[in-house]
Amino acid sequence: MKTIYFDNAATTPVDKKVIKEMSPFFNIRYGNSSEYHSLGLDSKAAIEASRRKIANFLGCKPSEIIFTSSATESINLSHKGLIENILEEFKGLKLKPHIITTQIEHKAVLETCRHLEKLDWAEVTYLPVDTHGLIKLSTLKKMIRENTVLVSIMYVNNEVGTIEPVSDIGKLIKKENLKRKHKILFHTDATQAVQYLDCKVNKLGVDFLSLTGHKIYAPKGIGALFVRKGISLIRQIDGGAQENGLRSSTENVPYIVALGAAIEQIKKQKSRANVKKNRDFLIKQVLQIPGVILTGHPKSRAPHIASFIIKGIEGESVVLRLSEEGIYASSGSACTSASLEPSHVLTAMGFIPEESHGSIRLSLGKNSTKSEVLFLMSKLPKIIEDLRKMSPLN
Repeated sequence: MKTIYFDNAATTPVDKKVIKEMSPFFNIRYGNSSEYHSLGLDSKAAIEASRRKIANFLGCKPSEIIFTSSATESINLSHKGLIENILEEFKGLKLKPHIITTQIEHKAVLETCRHLEKLDWAEVTYLPVDTHGLIKLSTLKKMIRENTVLVSIMYVNNEVGTIEPVSDIGKLIKKENLKRKHKILFHTDATQAVQYLDCKVNKLGVDFLSLTGHKIYAPKGIGALFVRKGISLIRQIDGGAQENGLRSSTENVPYIVALGAAIEQIKKQKSRANVKKNRDFLIKQVLQIPGVILTGHPKSRAPHIASFIIKGIEGESVVLRLSEEGIYASSGSACTSASLEPSHVLTAMGFIPEESHGSIRLSLGKNSTKSEVLFLMSKLPKIIEDLRKMSPLN
């Protein structure tokens, strides 16, 4: 059976060139990078080469890149590490550190913030968004307090693809910091942005940037965190002194090499325009089906994500029926798909639960084609028609 993959926002296949570069580090160049013999030094050199590639891509110093296991771990390190580091100082001020984030963040940010609230280590403000999933800069400015220490706003929403005005947020925070004793630091979750958008950290004005490998054709289990020079964090994994003392554990050399190789492939690829062209064609085709609406911003959206609400049926049912036809899609974020709760992203955007349960996300990749979109459209309208006939919602 022909198979078509429209779930690239959940994960991507590992690129063949990435596999080729990482493979020797499993059983030929397998040294522990903490050792001073030639095998260990070879592994250390490979790690630093990958660090330089990522630093070059982000426009930062190699020493500002910390390797982790995932974007989720990167977020935990930046948020918990920052708050834990400044906690004693704030106790003396009889204040709690204040974090501003959004209602539509990935669970990695939301649950980390909730954990800090439960520990009574921080206060958190969750910014609302408009019907397209965009924050308002004026609202953000109003939420800033004397004790605000961190603003954490994602670059691209993983469910609906809306691009947040990260560089404008960076400029706002920079301006606010001119009149503040305690500076506000800015984090962005760039997981869905790295493959397609400009992620130069100075242009964005960020102090932290988290990313993961498996969204950019590297394996699952490797991520990175940009930490601007001069920022102190408390490490969240205790042990050795790896990663400048911020992330203990013997380095996963093959996967670190893979992440650097995947970043290099982004610099070489010319598929962004083609991905956007195919996504726009897909959106146009799907919206011809009655009772289907596009979610997310119509223009300010990542080139690979198309998200819809299909009225009168459950999104999960559509995903299952598509899978039977060899077409792989999603009913939302992979990290929340096991939950029966309506999407927190769509709820924040103003959709009622009955509408949210009809959500479907189709996310393209660098190898997606127009013919695959046409194949999808040869199946999707009939699937929706059949499910609506059976649905108790109709």
